[in-house]
Amino acid sequence: MEFLRHLVLLFHLVGFAILFGAWAVELVNGHRGVTRLMNWGLAIAAVAGLILAAPWGIEYELNYVKIGVKLVILLVIGALLGIGAGRQRKGGKVPPAVFWSIGVLTLANAAIAVLWR
Repeated sequence: MEFLRHLVLLFHLVGFAILFGAWAVELVNGHRGVTRLMNWGLAIAAVAGLILAAPWGIEYELNYVKIGVKLVILLVIGALLGIGAGRQRKGGKVPPAVFWSIGVLTLANAAIAVLWR
């Protein structure tokens, strides 16, 4: 059972890697937009995170504060992706504050996943 939990954890981190990688490509590119790959990365991270939040019969307590903080950050990232995609469709450019917030919050959420024990 522990192996399966670690496998889901791997998918959770891969989801953040996809989201952050797509963001970094847009940054280096100079385009600074919201892509479909960012949405996929967010979806993978969200689904895997919700599965990880379920009780697995593990010997230690789940850190519900950490789970709550990560969920709130994930929802904010999703909102920013939606705002950015909407602005991109209408005006062609994602506001710099929205674009940079997506990257910073994604990195923060991945850091929380790895560093907060």
